Amino acid sequence: MKITIIGTGYVGLVTGACLAELGNDVFCLDVDQKKIDLLNNGGIPIHEPGLEEIVARNRAAGRLQFSTDVAASVAHGCLQFIAVGTPPDEDGSADLQYVLAAAKNIGKHMTEFKVIVDKSTVPVGTADRVKAAVQAELAARGDASKFSVVSNPEFLKEGAAVEDFMRPDRIVIGYDGTPEGEKAHGLMKKLYTPFNRNHERTFWMDVRSAEFTKYAANAMLATRISFMNELANLADQVGADIEAVRHGIGSDPRIGHSFLYAGAGYGGSCFPKDVQALERTARQYDQDLLILRAVEAVNDKQKLVLGQKVVKRFGDDLRGKHFAIWGLAFKPNTDDMREAPARVLIKQLLDGGATVAVYDPVAMTEAKRVLALDLSAEEMARIRFATSPMDTLAAAEALVIVTEWKAFRSPDFDRIKSSLKQAIIFDGRNLFEPEVMAEAGFEYHGIGRSILTRV
Repeated sequence: MKITIIGTGYVGLVTGACLAELGNDVFCLDVDQKKIDLLNNGGIPIHEPGLEEIVARNRAAGRLQFSTDVAASVAHGCLQFIAVGTPPDEDGSADLQYVLAAAKNIGKHMTEFKVIVDKSTVPVGTADRVKAAVQAELAARGDASKFSVVSNPEFLKEGAAVEDFMRPDRIVIGYDGTPEGEKAHGLMKKLYTPFNRNHERTFWMDVRSAEFTKYAANAMLATRISFMNELANLADQVGADIEAVRHGIGSDPRIGHSFLYAGAGYGGSCFPKDVQALERTARQYDQDLLILRAVEAVNDKQKLVLGQKVVKRFGDDLRGKHFAIWGLAFKPNTDDMREAPARVLIKQLLDGGATVAVYDPVAMTEAKRVLALDLSAEEMARIRFATSPMDTLAAAEALVIVTEWKAFRSPDFDRIKSSLKQAIIFDGRNLFEPEVMAEAGFEYHGIGRSILTRV
């Protein structure tokens, strides 16, 4: 099938590359010439395991092309996927300017039937606005071409996006019952047939329900994280082990084990933005989503907890103190620094007068860029970007772990102990067991694992 992907960011590039991998003829459009040049020269603008190889393979096979030519992109695909960014606006709502700009461009150039697929995460009612934008452009030039707007939200986890796309647990598609909608249904069914051979993974519904499903899913996952983080903070006070609690409640099939890990708070491009956008949508309908307001407030506070543990141990005045930090990206297997808890921690330590040495397996370049926006030149001068995890440890009072990279799970504890000034670890992701750390001679501070008593 001939497919156009509008936007070569995280969602668009993964979607385009994976659809090409299945044998489709994919045209990827972006207005950023530097990004297109990078892709055409064999690079990719994001870190995602397995993606670079898929892009290279399908470019070589002629199934995947990248361009800034809007007219050519509209002419290419019967299926037009809109996969542009929807960043939060000042009031927390999703900014739809790029989605609507893409819709207008389709309307300006289309001359035959198109299925316009909203792949971006968008609020309920966006399909109506996309439809109106396309229709206005067609009317302006007297073109009677038919089209249908479909909602097909993505459910990709950063760091596992290729796997999630190629082996989805569900495919959500919203369409209407018009003749054009039924035609779109047939084309979307054909597109996703390869994913349904083992068993049916597609959930067909109306467009607004599909739009709502994406926000509801992310809001639920964010709620589980904040719920466990709040319980973890209480566990620290009462002397319970949040990991034991997690196993105890996760064994209930009504609850399950997923997304019950206590930690330093969630970040990234999805959960913070989507929770705020859903809250904003509710306010437009005079509804107050009390639970989601609490989820957001708990997460904001949770990002401070790790730094507060450091301050509680070393005092408010951290001048002359140096700390090692492992992990900068908001989660492993990505270089994404958006809303990353490490940004909050670093600012806390610098505000206390400390210096830090930091390391992340893939996010160092992006971290330098982002932290330079957060911090003053004087503050940046107190950050050393190390070349390896062990390179961070020299002269450090303690090690602080913020991101749960696999490379951090089984380190050389003897070397860590001999390198640090004091054998102290603050574990923001509960990678290690308190008993094991105690036996190894470490003072260990986890999240919800400060067990006061043993029976």
